[in-house]
Amino acid sequence: MYDPLHDLSPGQGQPYPDSYWAAHSGPAPADDGALTQDCTVDVAIIGAGYTGLSAAYHLATEHGVKALVLEANQTAWGCSGRNAGFVLKSSGRKPYAQMQKQWGEAVMRGVYQEFNAGLDRVRQLISLGIDCDQQEPGYLRMAHKPSMVPTLQAQARLLQQTFGAEVELLSRSEVHQQYVADQQSFGALRFADAFGVNPLKLAWGYQQLARNAGSMIHTASPVQQWQTDGRTQVLHTPQAVVRARKVILATNGYTPKQLHPGVQSRTLPVLSQIIVTEPLSATQLAACNLLTSQVVMDTRALKYYYRKLPDNRILFGGRGAITGRDAENPFYAERLLEVLKLSFPALHNLRYDYQWSGWICMSLDDIPHIYQADAHADVVYSMGYCGSGLSFSVQAGKRLADKVMGLAQPDLPLFQSALPKFPLAPLRRVGQWGYFHYGKLKDQWW
Repeated sequence: MYDPLHDLSPGQGQPYPDSYWAAHSGPAPADDGALTQDCTVDVAIIGAGYTGLSAAYHLATEHGVKALVLEANQTAWGCSGRNAGFVLKSSGRKPYAQMQKQWGEAVMRGVYQEFNAGLDRVRQLISLGIDCDQQEPGYLRMAHKPSMVPTLQAQARLLQQTFGAEVELLSRSEVHQQYVADQQSFGALRFADAFGVNPLKLAWGYQQLARNAGSMIHTASPVQQWQTDGRTQVLHTPQAVVRARKVILATNGYTPKQLHPGVQSRTLPVLSQIIVTEPLSATQLAACNLLTSQVVMDTRALKYYYRKLPDNRILFGGRGAITGRDAENPFYAERLLEVLKLSFPALHNLRYDYQWSGWICMSLDDIPHIYQADAHADVVYSMGYCGSGLSFSVQAGKRLADKVMGLAQPDLPLFQSALPKFPLAPLRRVGQWGYFHYGKLKDQWW
C-alpha cells in the first residue's frame, strides 16, 4: 500500500479501494479525465478530496476564479472516500479545556465557532442537492470505563455553560435502553448536531458542484515534479505541464514524500482501519438493542468508533497498521471484529464483508493548520485534521480560497502559524509505535 512517509507518488489512476463505500455508491460521476495539454492558470489545486473540492467550489462561486484540480488517482481516492462518514463539529485532537488554558477564552470561542461553521457549511452544500445517505442526527461519545464519566461531565459543563451547546449526559442504563446495549459503554455524552453520511457520495457531490461552477477536475494526473520560475509554480504531470500563479496543497495525510519543502516533516500519516459487517438480522439487532443509527465514538486514547448503516450492517473502525507495507495484514481487521464482539457478545458468530484502511493526518500540536508553505504565500495548505476533518475540511477549503485571493484570515492559531516540524522526523514511526503502547496501557489502567 502507498506509504506517504516513504513513497514519492501515490500512483496514477489507481482504482478505489475495495471498500463498502466503493461497492455501494453506484457509478462515479464524470470528471475531466487526465490532463493532456499544457496550461496556465491562476490557481492550481493538488488533491481532489474534501479540502481541494471545497476550495475549487468557493473560488468559483465567491471569487469568480475557475481553478484546475489535479488528482493523482480518483476523486476522493484518499481519506475523503475511505472515512467513516462522521459529520462532527470538530477537528484535531486538542480539547477545548486545553485551548482555554493555553490560548484564553476568546480564542477557544473562536475555534469553536470555526468548527461550527464547518458543520453548517457541510449542511448547506448537502442542501444544494447532494444525495449522500444522510442518517439520523446525533453523536454518542461513550465512556469506555467508569473513570471516564467525570471527564464527560466536565466536558458537558464547559460546552453548555460556555457555548450553550445542545448536549446531554446519559447514564449507562439510558444508553443501553434508548440507544444501544454496548457492554463497553458506561454512559455517554450525546451531541445533537452530528450525523452520518456516505463519505464517497458526499465527495462526489462536491465534485459536481465544483464542476458546475466551472472548475476542472483532472484525475489520473499526479504532480511528478514541482519547480518555481520566479513567482510562477510549474507543476509537471505525466502528460502536461501546469503553470500556476498560486497553488493550494490539499493532500493532507496522502501528501507524498518531498512534494514540497514547506510541508516536509510536518505531518505524521497514521493508518485508520475500518470493517463493515454482514447485515444483521432482526434477532441480532434486538439482542444488541441496536435502536440507533447515530454515530458513536469512545473515550479511549486509541479510539474505536461505529455506526449502524442503512442496510443494518455495522461499520466499526479503529487504528490500523503502523506502516503501509503491513496495511493489508488481516490481523488488524480481525482485531476490530473481536473488539466489536466485546461490545456485543450476542454477535459472537458475526463476520465482516468489507475491510480497508486509509491515512489520516496527525499534527504535532493536535490542531489543523491553514497556512502558507513559502515566503510569498504562493503555495498554501490545510493539513493536520487528526482523523476528524470531514466537516472542517470544507470550511478549510473556503478559507484557502479566501487566502489565495489575499483576504485576511481569522486571528486564530489554526490560521496564524505553520504546522510545526516533528523533532527527529525520520523516527516518527518509532514515536507512533511508542504512543500506541502508551495508549493501550492508559486505556486499560489509567
